[in-house]
Amino acid sequence: MPFRVTTRNGAKVTRDRAAGLAEALDLVERYGRGLAAQPRRREVDLRVRTFAPGDQVAARVEVSGPQRWRPAVRAGIDVRGDGSVAAWTGGTQREPVEPEASESPYDALRRALQSTSVDP
Repeated sequence: MPFRVTTRNGAKVTRDRAAGLAEALDLVERYGRGLAAQPRRREVDLRVRTFAPGDQVAARVEVSGPQRWRPAVRAGIDVRGDGSVAAWTGGTQREPVEPEASESPYDALRRALQSTSVDP
């Protein structure tokens, strides 16, 4: 069964399939880099609290699979309103993946999922 790559950018949601985890992670990086290059968000002032662009998730790219129910892999990247990118793993309880020295968030995501060998 293939991996699913879901991209959420505002109200627009797109879904793609990839045969393997490496191909799915390539899609995550391609979509993530494209979304990070888009125009930035402005600060949101709610009178009680102000949200800076770096506090807002402008877009999300998620990979899951290969199982449909209770997938073994649930991970992705968040593109913040200031253009920064953060990698994460997990489903409802997301754990941030911290990049090591001179490592991009996409490389950190690959490293984190390397131990999760689910390719047939």
